[in-house]
Amino acid sequence: MKQTETRPASEAAAPGPRIPWREIRLTSGLVLAAFLLTHFSNHALGLVSVEAMEAGRAWFNRLWRNPVGTTLLYGSLLLHFGLALQALYRRRTLRMPVREAAQLILGLSLPFLLIGHVTGTRIEWTLTGHDSGYPEVVRNLWLLSPEVGARQAAALVIAWLHGCLGVYFWLRPKPWFPAYALLLYTAAVLGPVFALLGFAEAGQEIAGAPERFATRAAPASDLLPLVGPGLYAVFGGLLAATFAARLIRSANLWSRRVQIRYPNDQVATVPAGFSVLEASRIAGIPHISVCGGRGRCSTCRVRVIEGAEGQPPPTAQERGTLARIKAGPNVRLACQFRPSRSVTVVPILSTGRNGMTALVRAGRAQGQEREVAVLFCDLRGFTSLTEKRLPFDTVFILNRYFEAVGEAVEDAGGYIDKFIGDGVLALFGLRTTPQEAARQALDAALRIKAGLARLNEDYASEFEHPLRIAMSLHAGPAIVGQMGYGQATSLTAVGDTINAASRLEGLAKELDVELVISEDLATLAGLDLSDRNRQIVSIRGRAAPLGSWIIPEAGSLGR
Repeated sequence: MKQTETRPASEAAAPGPRIPWREIRLTSGLVLAAFLLTHFSNHALGLVSVEAMEAGRAWFNRLWRNPVGTTLLYGSLLLHFGLALQALYRRRTLRMPVREAAQLILGLSLPFLLIGHVTGTRIEWTLTGHDSGYPEVVRNLWLLSPEVGARQAAALVIAWLHGCLGVYFWLRPKPWFPAYALLLYTAAVLGPVFALLGFAEAGQEIAGAPERFATRAAPASDLLPLVGPGLYAVFGGLLAATFAARLIRSANLWSRRVQIRYPNDQVATVPAGFSVLEASRIAGIPHISVCGGRGRCSTCRVRVIEGAEGQPPPTAQERGTLARIKAGPNVRLACQFRPSRSVTVVPILSTGRNGMTALVRAGRAQGQEREVAVLFCDLRGFTSLTEKRLPFDTVFILNRYFEAVGEAVEDAGGYIDKFIGDGVLALFGLRTTPQEAARQALDAALRIKAGLARLNEDYASEFEHPLRIAMSLHAGPAIVGQMGYGQATSLTAVGDTINAASRLEGLAKELDVELVISEDLATLAGLDLSDRNRQIVSIRGRAAPLGSWIIPEAGSLGR
């Protein structure tokens, strides 16, 4: 019998070059956001005067009414709308998070809200040469047709909200975003507020002196009345065609159904072209997917037990992720694998236990890579101390010690990750820059040293020898997220940075010193330790050794 050799998914043949649709959509969206920002800024000048608005409009027109600006603006608008239609068509299901649905709906509605405004300003100028200035536009929208003005104001706010959602989805994974989120949110709110206030102030100014802002009538055009209805028909037709294409595709796919078989005789029947992850969700089968089904993690991966032959090869994104985790034979990402025929799979990361299922459904298993500073501290000789004390006395001393460490870390701006026996792991940089995180960690170490000194002074009669401490400080990337099981789930961090910090804390014990600081953290904190003892530390599982500074007395850094 001839045996068929099966290659790992990560070794499948590479498909052709991929068009970066997401990047193109983002770029076109940023161009439109820049236009809105300059437009809002021009409106906000109405808080000064109508003349200031007109002066600002001159600069605005120089930016956007030249051949390059016109091509960039309207090309981006058409491209962005077309890519929104493409995204709508490519979705296998219209079930999506509320924020994604809001962004899609707002984006598709924009052309219909702006056609009247664009026709009455830019297209009229193109056809007749009549340039509608702010006095004419504001008078028409504020005095003559306030209902149209309200609709245009709503359109600008909707456009701004759509852009803000897009920028939020783009910046959300960035490690620095939490530190600047409040500033960006404030700017996003104030932009349309100042624009609308400027528009209202200009309306009041023109209403108070209409003769001062008299304008000439626009030249007649036989073509202009047909432009608006024509644009509505074109954009409406494109949207209707997209939904019609979805219906045709759905009917075609449902005529070619495939079965996804899971353990415990669970079966999901879906149209060909649906991913395994989509099949799991449709059938209500718990399936982990930390990144939300975008192929950016490997938590949804499955092992193909039967039916691997003849299936579509992995995409470039899936192939890269599988290669990164050194995936074995017949392993695929459920969010990227779209079977063309029936298949049997087994999810590699099980969700059978209630704790993990609850995490997946609640969406609390999200994690992200961040640049953090890490502090490890541990009491020296505490085991021998506990041997001579009653359990209650030991607990009392530990709690006083934990209280001193916890207050020091929180006062410095850090977060207590966990208590490990008489040791403590603290994180810095969850909401700050790496430089600030490093300075906070150093501050916390000095506060811990001072707190331990007070503890030794307060309980000197209780201790045969003063309590001593060993600490380490390190900085670098780590995966931060909710981890654990059931009620024992908490925010924590894992990765090489945590392991290295733990090893440095062990070095502090070996050398009988109070603090060891990595060169990485010292550099970020702007700390000059050239006059201190330096050692190169080899860390198990880490290719490169780690330079570190040995500080026998932590308190000496504060002097």
